[in-house]
Amino acid sequence: MKWLGKLFKSGSGRGGGRRHPQYLGDENMVWHAPARSVDDHSRGDKEKEDADRAVALSSAEDLRRQNGCRWRTDDDANAARELNDRLDAPSYRPHSPTQYYQGLGYRVCGGCSREIIYGNYLGCMGTFFHPECFCCRACGKAITEYEFSLAGTYPYHQSCFKELSHPKCEVCHQFIPTNEAGLIEYRCHPFWTQKYCPSHEHDNTARCCSCERLESWNSTYVSLGDGRRLCLECMESAIMDTGDCQPLYHAIRDFYEGMNMKLDQQIPMLLVERQALNEAIVGEKNGHHHMPETRGLCLSEEQTVSSVHRRPRFGGNRLVGMRTQAQKLTRKCEVTAILVLYGLPRLLTGAILAHELMHGWLRLKGYRNLNPEVEEGLCQVLSYMWLESEVMPGYRSAPSTSAASSSSTSSKKGEKSTVETKLGEFFKHQIANDASPAYGGGFRAANAAVNKYGLRRTLDHIKYTGLFPL
Repeated sequence: MKWLGKLFKSGSGRGGGRRHPQYLGDENMVWHAPARSVDDHSRGDKEKEDADRAVALSSAEDLRRQNGCRWRTDDDANAARELNDRLDAPSYRPHSPTQYYQGLGYRVCGGCSREIIYGNYLGCMGTFFHPECFCCRACGKAITEYEFSLAGTYPYHQSCFKELSHPKCEVCHQFIPTNEAGLIEYRCHPFWTQKYCPSHEHDNTARCCSCERLESWNSTYVSLGDGRRLCLECMESAIMDTGDCQPLYHAIRDFYEGMNMKLDQQIPMLLVERQALNEAIVGEKNGHHHMPETRGLCLSEEQTVSSVHRRPRFGGNRLVGMRTQAQKLTRKCEVTAILVLYGLPRLLTGAILAHELMHGWLRLKGYRNLNPEVEEGLCQVLSYMWLESEVMPGYRSAPSTSAASSSSTSSKKGEKSTVETKLGEFFKHQIANDASPAYGGGFRAANAAVNKYGLRRTLDHIKYTGLFPL
């Protein structure tokens, strides 16, 4: 039996023991590959001969025992036969995917395309891998966890797949949480596609008064001092006082003149704070105002207005040192003045000016008692046309305006930054998709009429009927 014990230990060490499969997910496991040998049949025969020799030696020892005492029993023979069977059995888990065998029965790694000769290998997705070759598609590192994610035919670490597929809030930069139903719920801006947690709509997160984007936790918006905040991108081209706005105002008047819509009167223009604009709205009897925020006003009544006389300077994330000046506006014609909120980007300021100038043009040309959809719709069309002239390269006045229209010139000609061009597209998007009946519905009806009949014929029809041509 000493020989049996010796052979048992020797066979165990040479075979390496049975390896239990390691599971990755529900369908993937790691198996222990058989060690390669030059002549597996010769090794098996030798092991069988060793076992037979052990049985024979054990029997010889029994015959030499005195007093007929036998050490070998039937149990000993059974044990020898069992050991012999175990030595003949393979030392690795049997498997049957013969369709993946190549050459002499060995596999090719789906990662490195080299033959799997020895050691552990992994079976997954209909092929086999060295453990170090089964890598995450995102980070390129080996997947060693028991579970992983699969997208198409590409494996991922679960953490990497979450980074790729689970939306992150662009305000707090955390994974957007699930709602009570277990679904990922978030808000998304229709133009900027900024995704954010629903909670940020109610937790006093600042929103840019120009582009509507929410303030990210890793950036700081500028406070304009009247309850409004401005993002840094909009701040790059912001117009801060009345003097700075004069060149833009004159350029927009030239835009009107280029479409044979010259304004005969010199209408004063002032940049004002939010409080001054709201007070002017209260004192104004005429006009339809865009709620909840009105950013421009065409005055027809005499008022005293506080305008921004000197631009403020930066003080941390605030604007300080603003100087205002009270100015009495007297009525010399149908239009007293045009007021616009200060601190808005150049393109938004220009769009507001183009809108309010159209109000002034209609009043000066005798267009009386128009309903809000018609008047506001026309003003939005002129605002939209001016924005197009600024953001579209090589823009000329649309052929639908009038046959006699000359090419328009936009202010600050030259290459615009990508940021400013994108802002211009956003302001156009706001006009085109406004949901209000007067500003949104009016624009769409006015734009359809202008595209069909031209601006001049549309204006003539409105002057006599008060309605858009069908």
